[in-house]
Amino acid sequence: MNDTPGREAPPAGTFTAAGGGWAFAGSLVFDDAAGVLEASRELALPDSGVVDMNGLTHADSAALAVVIALKRRAVAEGRKLAIEGLPSSLHSLAVVYGVEDLLA
Repeated sequence: MNDTPGREAPPAGTFTAAGGGWAFAGSLVFDDAAGVLEASRELALPDSGVVDMNGLTHADSAALAVVIALKRRAVAEGRKLAIEGLPSSLHSLAVVYGVEDLLA
């Protein structure tokens, strides 16, 4: 939710298939997370096993929840998934929450 008058929320991000992997572009915050995760279920996991998050423009802890859900999906499907380009602020948050091992 955007409570700042005159400021629009960043557009919700999306995963797209790119070069055998996935690329993410846009925002991934609490308000976007459920929709982004639901939309990702329509994509087959990337053949390369790589998800490029360099296009992430705005994130909060919900982004970690989505990434962890993707990693769990990969395990359930017997696949490996590597997350690249996750901002250092999210890595730091993962350490604080004690979930950094789930990102490996």
